[in-house]
Amino acid sequence: MPPAPAPPESAGPEHEPLTRGFLARATLVTAALSVAGAVLGLVRDQSLARLFGAGEDTDAFLVAWTVPEFAATLLIEDGLAFALIPAFSGALARRAQGAPGDPVRSLVAGILPRLALAFAAVGALLAVCARQVVEVLAPGLPDPGLAVDCTRLTATCVLSFGLAGFCSAALRAHRRFLAPAAIYVAYNVGIVTAMFTLRGHWGVRSAAFGVAAGGVLMVAVQLPSLVRQLRRKGAEGMAAGGAGTRPVNVSLLATVLLFALCRQSQVLIERFLASHLPSGAISHLNYAQKIAQIPMTLSMMLCTVTFPVVARALADGDTERARGRVERDLALASCLVLLGTAAVVACAPQLVELLFQRGEFTARDTAATAGVMRVYALGLLGQTLTGVLVRSYFSAGRATWYPVGAMTVGIIVTSWIGAWTIGPWGVTGVAAANAAGITVTAGLLLAGMGPRSVPVRVRGVLRELSRPLRAAAVAGLAGAFVAGRFTAPLAGLAAGTATVTVVFVLLGLALGAHGFAPALRFVRTRTRRLAHAVLR
Repeated sequence: MPPAPAPPESAGPEHEPLTRGFLARATLVTAALSVAGAVLGLVRDQSLARLFGAGEDTDAFLVAWTVPEFAATLLIEDGLAFALIPAFSGALARRAQGAPGDPVRSLVAGILPRLALAFAAVGALLAVCARQVVEVLAPGLPDPGLAVDCTRLTATCVLSFGLAGFCSAALRAHRRFLAPAAIYVAYNVGIVTAMFTLRGHWGVRSAAFGVAAGGVLMVAVQLPSLVRQLRRKGAEGMAAGGAGTRPVNVSLLATVLLFALCRQSQVLIERFLASHLPSGAISHLNYAQKIAQIPMTLSMMLCTVTFPVVARALADGDTERARGRVERDLALASCLVLLGTAAVVACAPQLVELLFQRGEFTARDTAATAGVMRVYALGLLGQTLTGVLVRSYFSAGRATWYPVGAMTVGIIVTSWIGAWTIGPWGVTGVAAANAAGITVTAGLLLAGMGPRSVPVRVRGVLRELSRPLRAAAVAGLAGAFVAGRFTAPLAGLAAGTATVTVVFVLLGLALGAHGFAPALRFVRTRTRRLAHAVLR
């Protein structure tokens, strides 16, 4: 048997065989920087609450905040990445097979200029039409002028987020995770710095300016790493020009962007409905979401690392490896998010009081936000499953309209339940509608797996999900009972989260949940490595 051909001298991590050690290191880097970004996000929200409270000014900024929220989902997290990572994975596979020229560089040269032009045009259109955008998003605002000013500033993030998302997708396909994981650290640093330095002159507009500055920082932290990756092929790689290059599938790009747009439109529905409630409702909903989404964000970190792995496996024709990876991701992500959900539900008042109750944020705001957060948290499992499953649909680099249809059904459910419950329940009804809609979408996505996506074993996945779900329900009730015995919020939070963790782990092990063993190893390994790094 002839020996296997040696990889080219310029070959990097993208051509090396994957090992558990590599995934562990990549996940550790992503986890550490994601946690840092999440902590700075809390600092950002705490600063917003402290400086501007939960009134008309904050509501106006949060309406403008819709633009970066949409842009992040469409261009960084769920949209553009679903199209670009498979495209870059295919280009890297062709490079490894010795295709003429450099397929990766040719891909960049073929799509980046056009994407940048499109991003700039959309951002300029949003800035020009800011007043009309605000009227559509929140027609109930008493004074829309401030929201219009903030929207014009945040519209710049369409270009910066688009470029940041492109860099992030390219680097992750190359198995470079440090710079992409650092983008939200840079982003939140920009916002917090702008609020504290400019609030005296601009008021809440300073936060909108911080969004614009933070978007530029997102690109800046990734650009050097991307340039190094593109140079590695060598000048001889471009001798054949763009030979062997395949453009990004336009139909795929359309479907992933429409899916991301539909998913993020839940925020539009929430703020449209909440704008008709008393001042502060949008703010309460925003603060509740920011805390409740932390468990979902942490549970998705592994999937951020493994999405390029699944895409590369499918590009190589290894369906079995892709299926095993997706099923393990579902089990682990579900265990982690359900543990976090139980803790959020059990300790919601203590969390909100510790994080936000100071300055202009009153005890009344704490009670309202905690109530909303408990209801909103019920949809965290659905959000996590949706995030994991939709990656499977798009990882093969082919267009599929099924996820868009599933998300559309979820949006209809959200709209109908929100309109029905906002009268008797107020902002809590809006949160309940969000949880119901995303859960329906997750169920439809799971039911459609098979010929449309990576062929996971749906019945086995459902059976596995039922175990940590039961454990989380019991743990949440036990944790809420214990946390309520303490008057001091810090003591209640500590006792409640400890109770939730112990009960959840014991019940999960007793029920035989398969995701528990890897989840415990995941947490234990990351804790040891972080402790070793700190102590060293």
